[in-house]
Amino acid sequence: MPPANNPDVSNPVKARMAAGDVALGMIVRLSRSGDIARIAKTTGHDFIFIDRQHSLFSLETVGHVAQAALGCGVAPLVRVRSCDDPDTALLLDNGATGIVFPDVSNAADARRAVDACRFPPLGRRSVAGAYPIFDLQPVPVADSVRMLNESTLVVCMIETKEGLANIEEIAAVEGVDVLHVGCNDLLTAMGKPGAFGDPEVVAAVERVIAVARASGKHAGLGGERDLERQQAFIRKGVRFVTTQTDIGFLMAAAAERAAKIRRGMKA
Repeated sequence: MPPANNPDVSNPVKARMAAGDVALGMIVRLSRSGDIARIAKTTGHDFIFIDRQHSLFSLETVGHVAQAALGCGVAPLVRVRSCDDPDTALLLDNGATGIVFPDVSNAADARRAVDACRFPPLGRRSVAGAYPIFDLQPVPVADSVRMLNESTLVVCMIETKEGLANIEEIAAVEGVDVLHVGCNDLLTAMGKPGAFGDPEVVAAVERVIAVARASGKHAGLGGERDLERQQAFIRKGVRFVTTQTDIGFLMAAAAERAAKIRRGMKA
């Protein structure tokens, strides 16, 4: 029998951004256990960004990490390989509460992203059942479809010159939540790999912020790790930010500790 009250499936990332605050996420490329979700929560992150574009994660591993994240109140987002990744809906059926799509270069790409994530009439996602986000409770289909459409986050990465040129058309696609600038790839496409802070990429982020604001979407920032520039973009209106990868955090802390010990030995 259906539960007396439907469970709360509000997405903490959507809630944070709707309140005008910034949602912070940790990119997960190294960790293979649910512990990383609890680490993300304890360190002040709102979401984890499981990277299936650049890392070797099995579907089962993603599902286990996503379930741990759901259990501790951190949103499990997954970056898939493209707008045509056949695993997108499967990831959502098994715990992911949002999908990050790389290389969104035009409105057609964005529409395919929405189709994969949203149920009709907005998209083409197939109805399953026993969703982890509902703690596997039976929920009437009319309610589950509505609630999942409302809570699922659709993030379109702007990381090509074509995507930047078509930003208004991408933003106009109903069902897109975040326009997320991938600074690494965008700078490489501009012929300026690694030139963070370059006026051209700063202008690109500012343009995405303006378009997102005008279209009722949220602007995101990825790849940029300089704290001052991150904070400057947040003040300008970015509301979805990846702080660093789990690899980056581990390397930085490990290197700092080892260096301090060696300096201390010489004192």
